[in-house]
Amino acid sequence: MANWDKISNRGTVEDRRGTAMGISAAGVTGVLFLMGVTYLLGGNPLSVLQQVDVSQLQTQTTNEQSTEYAGADSYEVFVSTVLGSTDAAWTGYFAAMNKSYQPPELVLFRGYTTSGCGGAQSAAGPHYCPPDQTIYLDETFFDELKNRLGGSNDDVAQAYVIAHEVGHHVQNLLGELGTSRSNEASIATELQADCYAGLWAASIKDQQVLQPGEIQEALDAAAAVGDDHIQEITQGSIHKESWTHGSSAERVAAFTKGYDSGDFAACQ
Repeated sequence: MANWDKISNRGTVEDRRGTAMGISAAGVTGVLFLMGVTYLLGGNPLSVLQQVDVSQLQTQTTNEQSTEYAGADSYEVFVSTVLGSTDAAWTGYFAAMNKSYQPPELVLFRGYTTSGCGGAQSAAGPHYCPPDQTIYLDETFFDELKNRLGGSNDDVAQAYVIAHEVGHHVQNLLGELGTSRSNEASIATELQADCYAGLWAASIKDQQVLQPGEIQEALDAAAAVGDDHIQEITQGSIHKESWTHGSSAERVAAFTKGYDSGDFAACQ
């Protein structure tokens, strides 16, 4: 376990876990099925949400949170701390460019929640929504990362995933989130976000946050979500033409480049 208590900054986290968002059973089953198929074929599961009128699936909503998640539990504090460390890192990097950094928000949820991108589903995994500049995270994803893909669900691995999504926020602020939907453009975007996650890790090197060897957890997580690894696990074969995020080796190399250099220019 990393020494997260050495980080004093706290990011903005909204905890929606335990709130009820009613969706018709048939509707959610169909959406999840389409998202699963899209993911296995190498596409972006969020594209399914862009084609679905989620408001038509909703039946009931309540903002009352169950007692299980009431107050700031340990996981909410952990996420807020990691996000606070990314806020501090990117405030510094932006200041060096004579720019002002606007920190993102992060929403913790379970199952489904509303978002500026038309809705956030657990099946889509952790993701960033540019219109509302918010990261959406269902932490049960990390169990899937370990159980299905053989990755790490330890705290540093989870911090890497959060830092990767913050990388997309940085891209959004800098106008680097292009409109091209080609696989090549998507891979370049994802690898840059991995490099940005490496910059975050570099920023806490001297704070004695990470124990010796813990950075390997982040590298293992990056390798686990490589397109080749996912395809081999889920399909039994590799089809490079459908990649959207890059290979395991490419993702590890991108993170390492940011981590070893600590230089924003290295990620350009």
